[in-house]
Amino acid sequence: MYWIKSPHISTIHGFSTRNGGVSPAPFLSLNLGGTDDLPEYIAENRKRALADLNIDMTHVSYLNQIHSNIVCQASVGKQTGDALVTNQKSLAIAVGAADCYPVLFYDETNQVIGAAHCGWKGTLARIAKNTIEEMVKLGAEISQIKVAIGQGISKSNYQVSEEVIEQFKNAGFSNDCWENRQLDLLNANRYVALEAGIKPEHIWSMNRCTTEDDFFSYRRDNGKTGRMWAVIMLK
Repeated sequence: MYWIKSPHISTIHGFSTRNGGVSPAPFLSLNLGGTDDLPEYIAENRKRALADLNIDMTHVSYLNQIHSNIVCQASVGKQTGDALVTNQKSLAIAVGAADCYPVLFYDETNQVIGAAHCGWKGTLARIAKNTIEEMVKLGAEISQIKVAIGQGISKSNYQVSEEVIEQFKNAGFSNDCWENRQLDLLNANRYVALEAGIKPEHIWSMNRCTTEDDFFSYRRDNGKTGRMWAVIMLK
């Protein structure tokens, strides 16, 4: 199974698993990014996974991700930032992850999409809110945007420093976004979406941890691991 899909989103989309590719261990097997695996394996994996969504790599906008809150207007090829937005048909946007949360955004009424890579730094800097604001500039309405939060590292598996928790406290996040030093990135991104005006019933989350066997996890695999993609495209 290449992709896990959200019942929330009725256009072409998916959150990739690690299954069905050609990469050998430790990138076994559907590695869609990173710099350690052979480029030809990554290219073949992307080709296979995207074909399953009827997308060609020549129609994909993706990112050199830098753990920022920078949102880019999508164009084919690679840009630098951590989120993409577009209202163009047949232009797929993709973000990569391997513990950070991939988040997809969809306004069906106004035909605008977004995708964000939400690690702790991007979450702290409210990248989901920035993505929503950039979608609005393209004609989206906050009341119409649906949000799908993919797989990421769960609170129980994500212990961070006291300093990181302090930063979330100082940035005004609610107390249910952490417990002692366990950071709840899923809840933190849900909080940002609600704060930005997204309706609670418009937020779906996969509720799966990247430390599960189906996924790549940077933390579980001590930094030597593959990357998953979250992809969305307007038909």
